[in-house]
Amino acid sequence: MTEKGFGTSVITQIGLVVKDIEKTAKAYADVFGMEVPNIIITDTEDSAHTKFNGKPTEARAKLAFFNMGSLSLELIEPIGGPSTWKEFLDTHGEGVHHIAFQVKGMDQVIQYLDGKGIKPVQRGDYTGGRYTYVDGTEKLGIILELLENLSR
Repeated sequence: MTEKGFGTSVITQIGLVVKDIEKTAKAYADVFGMEVPNIIITDTEDSAHTKFNGKPTEARAKLAFFNMGSLSLELIEPIGGPSTWKEFLDTHGEGVHHIAFQVKGMDQVIQYLDGKGIKPVQRGDYTGGRYTYVDGTEKLGIILELLENLSR
């Protein structure tokens, strides 16, 4: 991380929130001439340690990833408790929810962005790493997702 940024300018993922992941995944696969990806379900709060607005939540999601070369397209169907995904779907309907960056030193990046007025809204763990969504909508017009893979 440097004084002029949070350590990367490479977008690794675009995330879209959808109402029906099976239907949407089939439509994307058809248009792009790709296989329909496997749909996975995120872990429960006890293993993912999911927090939304600072509070534990049973938020879960169905996810499907399309490899689009230099980045992945992530489809997200919210299920379970309160989440940034559900809030977005309820407020805006389907659409682009976030752009994601692979980072090193998640805590320092969050601190840097917090100093820019971009606050965390949801965080959790996944197998091999952790994620944090930060609300950049006021300054940037979009939520950012920070992904950090942890070495074992």
